[in-house]
Amino acid sequence: MTQLDDNVAKLSGYLARFRTGGIPNRIAGQDTAGAGGVFQSVSPVDKSVICDVARGTAADIDAAATAAHDAFPAWRDMPAKERRAILIRIAEGIEARAEEIALCECWDTGQAYKFMSKAALRGAENFRYFADQVVQARDGQHLKSPTLMNITTRVPIGPVGVITPWNTPFMLSTWKIAPALAAGCTVVHKPAEASPVTARLLVEIAEDAGLPPGVLNTVNGFGEEAGKALCEHPKVRAIAFVGESRTGSMITKQGADTLKRNHLELGGKNPVIVFDDADLDRALDAVIFMIYSINGERCTSSSRLLIQDTIRTEFEARLVERVNNIRVGHPLDPATEIGPLVTQEHYDKVTSYFDIARQDGATIAAGGDVVGDTGYYVRPTLFTDARNDMRIAREEIFGPVLTSIPFTTEDEALHIANDTPYGLTGYVWTNDITRALRFTDRLEAGMIWVNSENVRHLPTPFGGVKASGIGRDGGDWSFEFYMEQKHIGFATGQHKITKLGATAPQ
Repeated sequence: MTQLDDNVAKLSGYLARFRTGGIPNRIAGQDTAGAGGVFQSVSPVDKSVICDVARGTAADIDAAATAAHDAFPAWRDMPAKERRAILIRIAEGIEARAEEIALCECWDTGQAYKFMSKAALRGAENFRYFADQVVQARDGQHLKSPTLMNITTRVPIGPVGVITPWNTPFMLSTWKIAPALAAGCTVVHKPAEASPVTARLLVEIAEDAGLPPGVLNTVNGFGEEAGKALCEHPKVRAIAFVGESRTGSMITKQGADTLKRNHLELGGKNPVIVFDDADLDRALDAVIFMIYSINGERCTSSSRLLIQDTIRTEFEARLVERVNNIRVGHPLDPATEIGPLVTQEHYDKVTSYFDIARQDGATIAAGGDVVGDTGYYVRPTLFTDARNDMRIAREEIFGPVLTSIPFTTEDEALHIANDTPYGLTGYVWTNDITRALRFTDRLEAGMIWVNSENVRHLPTPFGGVKASGIGRDGGDWSFEFYMEQKHIGFATGQHKITKLGATAPQ
C-alpha cells in the first residue's frame, strides 16, 4: 500500500461519522440543527459531496451569542492558571489528532498534505503560546503623577465573533480563537462555508479539554446570513475576520450600529523585489515557495515579482524551469506540491486570468491551463512581460499565479511596489544593507522580510496597511484587541479640589 492509499483509507474512517450524521452547529455545548436547513460541503479533489452541514441563520447566531454572553462572566473570572491549563490541554488534544485534522483539511480544501501535515501542529503551537501569556495578559502599568498613583489594567472585552477563511482554516482559526480565550473572552466562530470540517474538530477538542459549554460556539453558514447576523448582533462586542478586502468593508458597515471593534486581516498583492546583488539561488527558492505553496491561496503570497532588468532574462528562465517541475496532484499524496483549488467558483476566477493576461499583452511563460476534469486543478502559472497597470498585477488572483514585472532603478522598484491598493507584506532581496534599510522604510506594507520568505514569529505583529486590513495579531497585540484598557487613579494625599457652590450667591 502506498502512502496515498494509506492516507485515503484513514480519511475514510475519519469522515464516516460526518457522512452519516453531517456537521451540526455547536451551541452552549450542544449539537443543534441549522435553522436554515443544511448545505453540502463538496471536496475539490473529485467534486464529491463530503457531508451535509447545518445552515445557520440569524436565529442560530442569536442562540450562540446568548450562550457566549451567559458563559462570559464565569470564564472571565476563572483563575488565570486554570484557564491556562485548559488551553494547554487543547494544544495537547490538537497534537493527538493532528493527522485527522490534516487529512480532513486536505480533502475539504484541496491543500497538499505536504503543508497541512504541519498546519495542525502550528495550531497547537498557537494555543501553547497564548496559554503562556494568560497570567500576565491583564498586567498594566504604574504611572505616577504628583497627586495620584495611576495604574492601568486590562479586562476582556466580552463575547467576540471570529470569522475565518477557507485557505488554511484550522491554523488560522487558532490564530484568532487562542488569544481570545486566553484573554478571557468567549467566542462565536463562523467558519467559511467552503471548509467546515476542521472547525468541528476544534470545538470537539476544546470541550474534551475542559472548556466550559458556551465559551466556544460554532455556527456554520453563509456570510450573507450567519456572518451578517454575527456582525450585527448587539451581544457580540468585536469581530475578528480574515478574508477579502471587499468583505472586510461590508463587515465594518454591518457592525457600525453596534459600534463593533473590528480586526480585519484582508487581501494583498504583495511584491517580492529582487535586486541584482541578491543571492539569486535563495531568492529563486523563496519566490517560488511564497506563491506556489498552499496552492497560492494565501494573503501573504508574493504574487508580484519585481525583478531588476540586469538579471531578468536569466532569473525568469530559471523560474520557468522550476515552475514547470512543480508537482500537481492528489492532495493526500505526500509528493504533491499543489492540489486543487477550493471551489468551482474560485477555480473559475483563477482560470479567468489566463485570458485576461493574453488580452493585456502579457506572456504566459509557464502554465496557463488546467489539469484533468475530475477536480479543480490548475497548473502553476507564470506571467512575464507584464506592467503594473495590468489587471494581473493589480487584482488579487489568490491562486498559484505569479506576475513578473521588470524594473531598472531602486526608485522605480519602490514606486511599482507601492502602486497598489494593498499593503500586507513585502519581500526584499539584496545584499546591500543600506539599500535594505532605505527601501523597507519607504515600502508600504505591514510586514516586510529581507532576504527571507515569510517566517512567522508569534510574538511579532501580523497585519497590513491600506486595503490589507486594520489591527494586528500576535503577542501582546492580540490582547490589545481582545481586551479593554482600564485606568484607576488613587489619590496619594489631600490634593486641592476646586470648590463649587461653597459661597452663597450675592
